[in-house]
Amino acid sequence: MKAKKLLSLLLTLALLLSLAACAKTTKDDASSGAVSVTDMADPGREIKLDAPATKVVALTAADAEIVCALGASDTLVGRGEYCDYPADISSVPSVASGTDTNVEEILKLEPQIVIMSMMDQTTEQVDALENAGVKVAITNAQTVSGVYQAIQLIGALVGKTDEADKLVKSMMTTFADLSDKATGTGEKTVYFEVSPLEYGLWTAGKNTFMDEICTLLGFKNAFADVDGWAQISEEQVLERDPDYIVTTMMYSGEGQSPVEEIMARTGWQDLKAIKTGNVFQADSDSLTRPGPRLADAAKQLFGFFYPEAQ
Repeated sequence: MKAKKLLSLLLTLALLLSLAACAKTTKDDASSGAVSVTDMADPGREIKLDAPATKVVALTAADAEIVCALGASDTLVGRGEYCDYPADISSVPSVASGTDTNVEEILKLEPQIVIMSMMDQTTEQVDALENAGVKVAITNAQTVSGVYQAIQLIGALVGKTDEADKLVKSMMTTFADLSDKATGTGEKTVYFEVSPLEYGLWTAGKNTFMDEICTLLGFKNAFADVDGWAQISEEQVLERDPDYIVTTMMYSGEGQSPVEEIMARTGWQDLKAIKTGNVFQADSDSLTRPGPRLADAAKQLFGFFYPEAQ
């Protein structure tokens, strides 16, 4: 319980620091309508615009969701091909992203700014866009506080700072409410499977939003000793014998579901999570994208962990 409360306090502090930084930028530039922010690259890069952007390309699904959640979907002139939420974003022209990003394809859309993830893109792509006169903002939200920072950053870029404040506060309220209702003592463990056995097991370790949500809900991440998103072995999962298993795999409706596949794995029958049936398929997009729907994912996990509270 102490760890849960400490994490909640740290997230609150991170929000206050983020809001203070955003308020300073807004005050400094309000008279001219200019935007001056620091993005999430390492080190941070200063982004300056004469006015909030009205023509934006968002290459990462989470960033596109943030733009829309702020009420700025009309600024999107382009989206990465995996940006699919909300549904009406499908009417926005799609472009290749990640290693396949085509700079010329983006330039044809004449954006004022391109928002891309540090994890998915390359410095060469950033340089090519900026050399062509297009501003680039880098996001890098690995934790819940990082999601708050990304929301504040994008809010400033599209002139939606008030909406960004409200969105972040709403997420924080949801997390705080769930944390207050959670009765877990941090003893039972959760294994997050973000890549299945057939493709090589990957999980979420410390310094990830999944780990933070797990702690807020009163549980312990079975792989809290590994850093970030990490590849693990089947033997490690069996050795740690988690109380709960959460898979983020998507299901097409054909063949075994992700839960059925996990429950039927050879050698896994004696795991506590398997014997108790505590295996859960979370909504993949909500739980894996560092965006506003993490709050919805937390509610979903709370319902799985605490069915008696529903």
